[in-house]
Amino acid sequence: MDTFAARGYNNASLAEIAERAGLTQAGVLHYFRSKALLLTSVLELRDQRDIAQLGTRRPQGLEFLRHLVDTARRNAEREGIVRLYAVLSAESVTDAHPAQSYFRDRYSGLRAFVAEALTEACGLGEADARRVGAAANAIIAVMDGLQVQWLLDPDSVDMAASTDLVVTSLLAGLGSDAADRRLAP
Repeated sequence: MDTFAARGYNNASLAEIAERAGLTQAGVLHYFRSKALLLTSVLELRDQRDIAQLGTRRPQGLEFLRHLVDTARRNAEREGIVRLYAVLSAESVTDAHPAQSYFRDRYSGLRAFVAEALTEACGLGEADARRVGAAANAIIAVMDGLQVQWLLDPDSVDMAASTDLVVTSLLAGLGSDAADRRLAP
């Protein structure tokens, strides 16, 4: 994780990864047939750790939106994970990047979860799907953009407070009574 986060996929060497893991390059390739498979495994491990924190069920509606604010708060304590995600998500837009499918699928799934949570929290219907989809895109974009800003200047960016403000504002814009109170505890 640290090597991919610091150098990106293309500049991370298997030699450095193997050395950090206390293995030979052949040892790394024994467990992961390729550098691309190692990268996707690292990303999946990141997701599994976050999912494990949710417990046995995924939160719904306002509870899921609160989870997003909590995630932003937790991310302020996980610089390496945040850097890995920021570097690799940006890098994945390049041609034939091995994590491109991973990030495309991840964003698609996340957009669906956020849109569903907004719909539930606001009591909206099918007629509001376009507005809800735009709001979901905005929340994800804000969270990702905040991560980059925080990595560059952590003392100037409160990711949780900013995420809370944006989600609360969007709830108000979508017509939710829940917008009358902050999501963060």
